[in-house]
Amino acid sequence: MNKKPTDEAPEYGSCPLCAENRISLFFKDNTREYLLCRQCALIFVPSEYQLSAGEEKARYDLHQNNSEDEGYRSFLSRLSIPLLERLPPRQSGLDFGCGPGPVLSMMLEEEGHSMTLFDPYYRNNPEVLNRCYDFITATEVLEHLSAPGFELGRLLGMLRPGGYLGIMTKMATDLEAFSLWHYIQDDTHISFFSRQTFEYLAELHKVSLEFIENDVILMRKP
Repeated sequence: MNKKPTDEAPEYGSCPLCAENRISLFFKDNTREYLLCRQCALIFVPSEYQLSAGEEKARYDLHQNNSEDEGYRSFLSRLSIPLLERLPPRQSGLDFGCGPGPVLSMMLEEEGHSMTLFDPYYRNNPEVLNRCYDFITATEVLEHLSAPGFELGRLLGMLRPGGYLGIMTKMATDLEAFSLWHYIQDDTHISFFSRQTFEYLAELHKVSLEFIENDVILMRKP
């Protein structure tokens, strides 16, 4: 991050990604506070500002993800194309946080890969999280996670050697840009990653890291 507050605030508790307790107030608007972890650079919303499960699902129910929508398919292709370029034929994948309309999994199945779906609200089959996969996708998911450290550790642990975790999430930069960022206006968005955060994760889990675009990231297990 380019700008960091200097005031320490240990009463904020620990980071939900790395458990570090060096947490500072990064930004505050009319509705929420946003805290910054000094170790992994995650920016996150404290639990007291987070929606209940029922409120969160009501927001997601408003999403209209149609498999026939060429604009949405084009958006998802920014992850599917680089992922497909790296995958051998007929791999098994997990679409984590697939939502009510799992368009990305359909696109990958059209290319010959088999897909399993998981979403805590729409495809809540926890047994699929006990399996191993050749690749996992998480598109527009990480910003919704209240326990990103646990979830990302679990996802990377589910990958077979050489497997890919493909991520789409918009990345935070500096304080000025963050204060004007449309991404924080969505009250289901509670975790905001930066390049520094992904670099921390890659080092922690000993995986390789590629920034394909500003919101497209690939992590590969050795």
